[in-house]
Amino acid sequence: MSNSPLVTYTKLSPNHSGKRRHAIDTVSIHCMAGNGTVETCGAIFADPARKASSNYGIGSDGRIALYVDEANRSWCTSNADNDHRAITIEVANNGGAPDWPVSAKAYESLIQLLADICRRNPGIGRLRWKGDKHLVGQVQQQNMTVHRWFAAKACPGNYLYDHHGDIADQVNRLLAGSEKEEETMDIDALLAQLTDEQAYQLMVKAERYAAALPEPDWSKNEKHWQNATAKGVVDGSAPERPIKRDEVIAVLGRKGLL
Repeated sequence: MSNSPLVTYTKLSPNHSGKRRHAIDTVSIHCMAGNGTVETCGAIFADPARKASSNYGIGSDGRIALYVDEANRSWCTSNADNDHRAITIEVANNGGAPDWPVSAKAYESLIQLLADICRRNPGIGRLRWKGDKHLVGQVQQQNMTVHRWFAAKACPGNYLYDHHGDIADQVNRLLAGSEKEEETMDIDALLAQLTDEQAYQLMVKAERYAAALPEPDWSKNEKHWQNATAKGVVDGSAPERPIKRDEVIAVLGRKGLL
């Protein structure tokens, strides 16, 4: 199990329970309730007496820290079952109560980190949020949880809580873009493996398909195709595709230009 390559600061905390008892299928966004740097938060989590930690932390400057390996259960949400299945993220606040807002840089880093977590953990897939604590554990309906559902806390503050829907939407858009890119790369890789004969046969099939397509409306309105056919410029025997040099010569010859 890997950790995020987006991490720029690491201070591993002793405050964790070792290997998870559950596959990763959830994310939990926490807040620092203060404008701590990733170093400050790391120092707090390094103290065994604090009995608290998270997998990741994000400062107001947008830097991302690792405190507990993803393979291990952090002590973050006051609920063992949730911590065993969730990757937990502590985010600095650049403002106080009651909303506990976060900076634009921290917010953007949170989106990027979550997208990376989802890509590397297929048990999460896309993010789902309904704001319903009764759906905890029902990850096909909701796989984002918050500390306030498990303890008498305001965490992650109203700002982040109210933005969970937007966070899910932004992350899912990034994931959808990645999937399209991977699809294109897969096609390119497949084409690179074709022999010359296979590539030729694929081109022939594509030409036959193109030839069967109906004449577009703009072409019908222009009437150039009908006129060219009537005057013998083209005879309709070649499929519709980019014209080759020998075909250009044939057309010019039929027009008496050669």
